[in-house]
Amino acid sequence: MKSRIEIGVLYSRSGSYGLVANACHAGTMHAISDINADPTRGIELVAIERDPGGNIDRYAPLCEEILRQSKARHVVGAVTSWSRKEVIPVLEKAGAALWYACPYEGFEANEHVVYMHACPNQHLVPLLAHVVPRFGADGFLLGSNYIWGWETNRVARDLIADAGGKALGERYLPIGETDVSRLIDEIRVTKPSFVLNNLIGTSSYAFFAAYSELARTDPHFGSERCPILSCNLTEAELPAIGEAGRGHLSVGPYFRDGSSATSDTPASSFEASAYASVMVLAKVLSANPGAGFAELSTAFAGASFATPFGNIAVDPRTQHATLPVEIGRISGLGFERVSHIERVAPDPYLSRYDRTKTFGRQRLKVVS
Repeated sequence: MKSRIEIGVLYSRSGSYGLVANACHAGTMHAISDINADPTRGIELVAIERDPGGNIDRYAPLCEEILRQSKARHVVGAVTSWSRKEVIPVLEKAGAALWYACPYEGFEANEHVVYMHACPNQHLVPLLAHVVPRFGADGFLLGSNYIWGWETNRVARDLIADAGGKALGERYLPIGETDVSRLIDEIRVTKPSFVLNNLIGTSSYAFFAAYSELARTDPHFGSERCPILSCNLTEAELPAIGEAGRGHLSVGPYFRDGSSATSDTPASSFEASAYASVMVLAKVLSANPGAGFAELSTAFAGASFATPFGNIAVDPRTQHATLPVEIGRISGLGFERVSHIERVAPDPYLSRYDRTKTFGRQRLKVVS
């Protein structure tokens, strides 16, 4: 007999970032199905689902509802950093853990969270290290008006300065806002080397469309001269962007290889990361069905986990995953891989960041 173990699933299936959430949900449910179909597994996972509907005020109450009305002590879910931070106090009070499958801005290591997607040294740092020598160091920074945009752009400002460049502008939009005209006007005037896009959902899609129109009137803004850079853009959202995305760059631990893909191949890194979250959790629970957040660091120590990213480790101190780093160029509804690093250990506080190794030594200027 398999041990039946309830786990929470907390994703918004609608709202401005619904495409991302649905990709995560698909990966979660696929993994649960695979675990339950495996006769060698000693556990059966039962999903206790709640859907906040994109309403930030519902995340904490629904997370609390999962933990109060079921035996679940692990929750797979949340897309935005805002929603993650909303549920952390609930997890701390209940003694539960969140398995977080989306890229985030770093500078956090909570014992109640397992961070299964990229942090800054696994997305922003390698992306700018790739882009600056090829396009230049002057950036224009965009973001949705919440934690992900604020903090990722804060780190980007420092990296741009380290590269010898300037942040020529920094602008924010409310989540879901699609009027991007003032952003386009400022970018047209400042003519940066690249645009760092930390907008999410429908705001991002609107910006890609408007930027494509800008490129038609001014060749400087073509993707081959002034690309849009993203740390959170995957195949899940390319149908909403269409041809406006062609040639622009994104970074992540995984891009789908269309030449070898099967029906079981994750369609994006969001799906892959959510799938990996459940598979790692299942391995922990198979060894100890009663494992809670307090047992995670011991379970991670010296362990290797099979995931769509390959065999990975989870740092028992910070509970962040070691991941590949890939940079992809948008081509149709997929990405052409332009750079690949096999394994990058997490450094959420950038404590091991070395400006010289990332951007090289700055040349001294002679002044009179």
